[in-house]
Amino acid sequence: MINTFVRVIILYILLLLVMRLMGKRELGQMQPFELVIAIMIADLASIPMSDTGIPLFDGIIPILGLLVLQLIISIINLKSIWGRKIICGAPSILIYRGKIVEKVMKKEKFTINELQERLRQNNIFNLGDVEYAILETSGQVTVIQKPEKRNAIPEDFNILPEYEGIPYDLVIDGKVMHENLKAIGKDYNWLKKEAKKFNIKPEEALVITYDAKEQIFCQKKDGGK
Repeated sequence: MINTFVRVIILYILLLLVMRLMGKRELGQMQPFELVIAIMIADLASIPMSDTGIPLFDGIIPILGLLVLQLIISIINLKSIWGRKIICGAPSILIYRGKIVEKVMKKEKFTINELQERLRQNNIFNLGDVEYAILETSGQVTVIQKPEKRNAIPEDFNILPEYEGIPYDLVIDGKVMHENLKAIGKDYNWLKKEAKKFNIKPEEALVITYDAKEQIFCQKKDGGK
């Protein structure tokens, strides 16, 4: 029992490290070779995890081997356009200038119903609103609507929005983010003065954020604002 428990912990830590080294893609964004390797790693881990008669290293070594293979393929994918095309394939245009490309649909084994489903996932409910639909190598469908069907943006009205940037987390769960304070040219004393406006100390905050417009959001740990 203890042996099985220890093996599970070791394999879990190993798999966690392997998946972190493989990158941060979501399952739906994985390239085919990444998905295959992930499935194989899961199968290899399950064997020594469930059968204590199999040496632990018989499961660890193949997993590490697959990790090395994945890293090599990733390097080829980054360095070689030719290799990338062979490994990952190339995007396919399902709708070109408002017209469904039947030849490509058949090649990719994509039905009209499936295309309509993917369009609905992009909040598009009419085929006639689509200028281009591109099947990416990850299996996702990127949609470009016809100009007259797109949502209006400030550029359409010659409006230049103010720069927004990204908000910085200055305090998370009572912990002061000194690197973020340094990034915005502030220090702890400044943070302490700002937090005092909310009648709290920085360490008492659940979260404090600061954006490009110099607006501060602050909330106490107990839920009070």
